[in-house]
Amino acid sequence: MAAKAKNRDYAIRAPRADAVFHAVVLLFLALVTIVILFPVLNIIATSFSSYNAVIAGRVWIWPAEFQLETYKAVFSSGSIFLGYRNTILYTVLGTCVNLAVTICAAYPLSFSDLRGKNALSGFFAFTMLFSGGMVPGYIVVNRLIDTIWAMLLPGALSVWNMIIMRTFFQSNVPRELYEAATIDGCSDFRYLVQVMLPLSGSIIAVIALYYAVGHWNGYFNAMLYLNTKSRYPLQIFLREILLLGQMDSDMAGNMDYSLYAQGASELIKYAGIVVSSLPMMVIYVFIQRFFVKGVMIGAIKG
Repeated sequence: MAAKAKNRDYAIRAPRADAVFHAVVLLFLALVTIVILFPVLNIIATSFSSYNAVIAGRVWIWPAEFQLETYKAVFSSGSIFLGYRNTILYTVLGTCVNLAVTICAAYPLSFSDLRGKNALSGFFAFTMLFSGGMVPGYIVVNRLIDTIWAMLLPGALSVWNMIIMRTFFQSNVPRELYEAATIDGCSDFRYLVQVMLPLSGSIIAVIALYYAVGHWNGYFNAMLYLNTKSRYPLQIFLREILLLGQMDSDMAGNMDYSLYAQGASELIKYAGIVVSSLPMMVIYVFIQRFFVKGVMIGAIKG
């Protein structure tokens, strides 16, 4: 017991100023978390509550007068499943295209002895500051109008994500691996596929989520380049519900009339938000651990 007491006497104690600073930081983060989570929880609770309870102001973060009529109406609409199918297709294929282009651009730029590296890097950086605009962009994509490629090829490369991936390749994959592989006769393509990419799983997961969220939430390109309703992504249908107040015949026909008369179209807006946002929330839970390493890219050299 005496030895334990003696060890406690020699234990390093954090200064009181550090303890106060940590407490202030934790309190601030708790307040920010509450501010961010409250609207999300309120939307979810409202979507499960009755219209009367919402109007009366009895809904905060927990449903009042629980009901599922709004979700039944949402899922009874063929437009929702059509939008889900298209959005999943655009997200999966678009993310694959984005990753392929980003990796092909970041890999050669990660080599310090690449000829013209500075000029290429400046060319990429220039596109981050200046763009042609909407009309030139539409003219470029004109031949792809109303096709799936109009949703995949424009914006296939994010220069910012490319720079992040290039920095990861430079800072976290030893140059000696490439030299040893080339001595053994390994080609650049084989080195990229069998050495570089397996060691870069964390950054690939982070960049893939960035791209996937962009495709999932994107609607502006669909508004510009798609003319056929059967190709619309989910966000276009959600926009019609939120901004235009449109409710198709299947959705209205499968609702309880009394609920519809009480303004259930407003509740359907909340249910549509939850239905469209839930998949990305679920995916983030499984890959959020990669963000800890992703945000530290380039912080430590050597």
